[in-house]
Amino acid sequence: MPDFFHDRKLYYTPIEFAIAHIGGTWKMPILWRLQNNVLRFSELKKDIPHITDKMLTSQLKELESKGLIHRTVYPEVPPKVEYNITEKGKKAIPVIEVIMKYGYDLIKEAGIEYPPLK
Repeated sequence: MPDFFHDRKLYYTPIEFAIAHIGGTWKMPILWRLQNNVLRFSELKKDIPHITDKMLTSQLKELESKGLIHRTVYPEVPPKVEYNITEKGKKAIPVIEVIMKYGYDLIKEAGIEYPPLK
């Protein structure tokens, strides 16, 4: 596979390029939650309990800059901001589903009880 540049960064494979868009701990969970819902920051934060405010903010900005989500700001006091997935972002959902299934398979294969009993 030939390497290529985009935004002054060298990519070696299309896989690396895709991971730059949806990879990491939080981007896929954010996209997953937005696939059927328009959510506010506080709703995302509540639904993803281990993410910090700073990390959620940075991940939302990255997803928005890549065109995977859209941010709508309403001119109210206090400001109301909502996030929704774009058509480009929706294309990532089948990929996320496959990765999630693979993760479940690996968990089962490792003999891990999931979800863990509380």
